[in-house]
Amino acid sequence: MPLLLYTLLRLALFGVILGLLYVVGMRGVLLPIVALVLAFALSYLTLRKPRDAAMRWIAGRADRRAAERVVAPKIDVDAAHEDARLDDELRDRG
Repeated sequence: MPLLLYTLLRLALFGVILGLLYVVGMRGVLLPIVALVLAFALSYLTLRKPRDAAMRWIAGRADRRAAERVVAPKIDVDAAHEDARLDDELRDRG
């Protein structure tokens, strides 16, 4: 699962940056905020291949789910009939 790998890599990067900032002497509320911003920027720059793999995996999954949906012909007939009735009502009003 590329999405899980990408998420774990981003969390690891955040943890490393958080630890480095702590060792350098940053403390308090600002520590996780700065670590989060730096981890976001570095993950965008360094984790391109895992990110692209995760996006392809998500897109493939969405495509498979869309292909599995089968629209019954009866639904199309009902929808067409309903649309025709609404069109008739709108024509009668206007």
